[in-house]
Amino acid sequence: MPDQHGHQPGYEQKVFREEEKRDRLRLIASPDGAQSSVTIHQDAKLYVSLLSSGHQVEHELAEARFGWLQIAKGEVELNGHALKQGDGAATDDQKLAIKATAESEILLFDLA
Repeated sequence: MPDQHGHQPGYEQKVFREEEKRDRLRLIASPDGAQSSVTIHQDAKLYVSLLSSGHQVEHELAEARFGWLQIAKGEVELNGHALKQGDGAATDDQKLAIKATAESEILLFDLA
């Protein structure tokens, strides 16, 4: 569902190079198309990362927001909690530390 009634349907497709995602969070979808991300009509931001084993990324959630981490491939720790391929985890911790314990691909949703 869109954030407001009456939005015209739209479609965007972009390619994000591996080096943009390797061992960092890359914004790929946002309400305003920031950082060349695709535009979505929701109060949400979507990040992707390809993490090398042993690497860590961090993200800070603003007040009254929560995160959803989806593990597409590999194994990670979210604030010390182990997750593996196919797992998802919701959190309202303000500071998120995501550390790969194996080569991994993750999606992080920053949600209202």
